[in-house]
Amino acid sequence: MSLDARVVDKNGGHGHAVVIGSGLAGLTAARALANLMDRVTVIERDWLPRGPGRRRGVPQARHTHTLTTTAHTGLERLFPGIRHDLVRAGAVRVRVPADLLTLGPAGWLPRFDTGLSRFSAGRDLIDAVVRDRVRADPKVTFLTDHEVVALQPGPQDTVAGVWVRARERRSPDGFAPRRLMSAEYVVDASGRGSRVPEWLAALGYEPPRETVSATATTHATTLYAPPVGHVADFEGLLLMPAPGDPRRAVLSPVEGGRWSVTLSAGDGSAPPTDHTRLLAAADTLRDPLLRDLIANATPLGPVYTCRTRSSRRHYEQLRRFPDQLLVVGDALATLDPAHGHGMTLAVECALVLDQMLTAHGTAVGISHRLRRALAHRVGPAWRSATGPLDPPHGLRARLGSRYGSRLAVAATTDRQAATELLTAHETLAPPAARALWAALRPRGEAAVPPPPTATHGPDARRRRPVAPTAPAIGVATGSVRPQPTGSSAHWPAVTPAGERRRP
Repeated sequence: MSLDARVVDKNGGHGHAVVIGSGLAGLTAARALANLMDRVTVIERDWLPRGPGRRRGVPQARHTHTLTTTAHTGLERLFPGIRHDLVRAGAVRVRVPADLLTLGPAGWLPRFDTGLSRFSAGRDLIDAVVRDRVRADPKVTFLTDHEVVALQPGPQDTVAGVWVRARERRSPDGFAPRRLMSAEYVVDASGRGSRVPEWLAALGYEPPRETVSATATTHATTLYAPPVGHVADFEGLLLMPAPGDPRRAVLSPVEGGRWSVTLSAGDGSAPPTDHTRLLAAADTLRDPLLRDLIANATPLGPVYTCRTRSSRRHYEQLRRFPDQLLVVGDALATLDPAHGHGMTLAVECALVLDQMLTAHGTAVGISHRLRRALAHRVGPAWRSATGPLDPPHGLRARLGSRYGSRLAVAATTDRQAATELLTAHETLAPPAARALWAALRPRGEAAVPPPPTATHGPDARRRRPVAPTAPAIGVATGSVRPQPTGSSAHWPAVTPAGERRRP
């Protein structure tokens, strides 16, 4: 009897799947597995709140997060109607670049409707909306306060389950004795702290080769309430890195009508650690607009900093690897958060898993193809995260770099070139050939134009000050977004009594 037949006969279907980790990569992977498997168990080391709330395992949640066009389109395929859920929960839809002032590598981009958009919100809110949709699936069960400590090997280079242990405060080491959880498929979505390489080594397999970027990126993030009476004809602001200037800045509207502001430096320089230093750092950016926006805004919390390096584990290069095991998300590739592609990659991994499991009809015998398919998806995001920091090598790389520079220059005046530049940034797709003429067309030297806005910058129309009768926080012209019942991008909401963790 074949292994496929044994699985079907045993469970009346395709058996039980285990997902390690309940971040966005784990949640979307669970949704993809639920389309084929009979049961899915999501194992989470920490406690999971009901609704938006801080999780110890997601320290980067304090920094600015946006769902790119590819990310929220993929989420909509996995969870039909989730974009409506995000907006209802407080996420802000921002059209790119119609609502997002964008300073490209060579200057300001024109504002028009490209069909691209992003959803901006605190990471806690995004995770909560997706988690609620996964919880609603009767096939999926969450096992919290449990830690996976090892893989259970199966016959003929397969994985047959995981060993888990529960947190036990009364135990001397803080954990209960470990126990075996059998599974027909295991997905590791435990993030950058993944222990799969050492688990593979313990079973006699070769651990994967890992590539780490040479330069670290530093980030500084805080929340602001916009100035009282703030009026603008745009929703957010994006300052991209430029040749010779690896700094990046973003101002994104989040739930409650607030601003999440992040300054990043790709050269590893120390980030600002307080509001005075952050304002001074904003004053040295390529354009003073961000500094002008936050100078009179009200800080809503401390400045959070972190230092990250892009890293990638090459599981696709292993000649021997157990079947019925897959690594996704940050456990596969940790990308520079400044590019906003981490959540995009998590969703892309789930879509690949869903498509290939559906086409194959079983979770058995597909590990090699899945690892190669995921490596193909990781490639563009990896090059985007490390390309600006590493000099191009080889004729093809140098030509690509030169073409990218010409495209960036053309994007300041040519809508087609701007669309291709933004499409490559939002969807991880390379610029299409139709932008070649716009990029290679001869252009003379031109001064950098002012920001394309009528309400801010040196050419802004003077306005009579507005004195509102009540404190109102708005982002767009005349907009007042109510504070949702939930969390901010920094602090969890007050949890209902029935959901609080007992001391």
